[in-house]
Amino acid sequence: MFKIPIYPFSRTELNQRIKIISKNELQHFDEKSAYRFALSCIDLTTLEGSDTQARIDQLCKKAVALQTAAVCVYPPFIRQAKELLEDTPIKVASVAGAFPSGQSPLFIKLAEVAYAVAEGADEIDMVISRGKFLEGNFEEVFNEIVAIKKECRNAHLKVILETGELIEPDLIFKASYIAMQAGADFIKTSTGKIATNATPEAFIVMLDAINQYYNETGIVVGMKPAGGIADAETTLLYLKILENTLNTKWLNKEYFRIGASRLADKLAELK
Repeated sequence: MFKIPIYPFSRTELNQRIKIISKNELQHFDEKSAYRFALSCIDLTTLEGSDTQARIDQLCKKAVALQTAAVCVYPPFIRQAKELLEDTPIKVASVAGAFPSGQSPLFIKLAEVAYAVAEGADEIDMVISRGKFLEGNFEEVFNEIVAIKKECRNAHLKVILETGELIEPDLIFKASYIAMQAGADFIKTSTGKIATNATPEAFIVMLDAINQYYNETGIVVGMKPAGGIADAETTLLYLKILENTLNTKWLNKEYFRIGASRLADKLAELK
């Protein structure tokens, strides 16, 4: 059985923490190395209805040129991306499981995940059923993630909370904990498909959950803020929050990713 902890900080306390952290200096990077690190952690992404093979080809070439952590595509493009990125360390991630709404029966979600894994996806990005979560049906949300994790086989599972719909810090904390207990290898803020994506507030709440879970279990769960990180200044703020909330185990692309494709070119110019 899973636990559902209560988050100990108010929104006012969170914002005060963020304000203090924002004034700190980076502990493990100078500015240039921070930009290089952030670039190496980016998942270059295209998730549009207008995606074509030509766009995927361009995305993969850009990932190789910039040496990002991964590319993220819809399932029909996995095989193409795998072939283009063969003999590189760049991972191929795919959204699956009724992305971005999560509003499909479980058997359909599982079938899509199974297809993505069979096509060669290294990572699966799923999104929780926010409607069920907001109704308080935490057990069903937990069981869905468990089932999807099993279908992932050797692929890593990133669980998207869609924090812009959960809003309250306590709900974000609960969803993070449920996802980690269900087997998430990463927790991720957002789909990038709604108005409010990653925020420093949601980010620090999720890092607090990761830290508490690690202290209780010894299990390292990765973190991926996605959407809303569009400039160098914001990037540095997120890195400061990461440094001040978790330890150095998370300062690598194995446990930290950024979903901010538009940011990649800016960081490449600055590094």
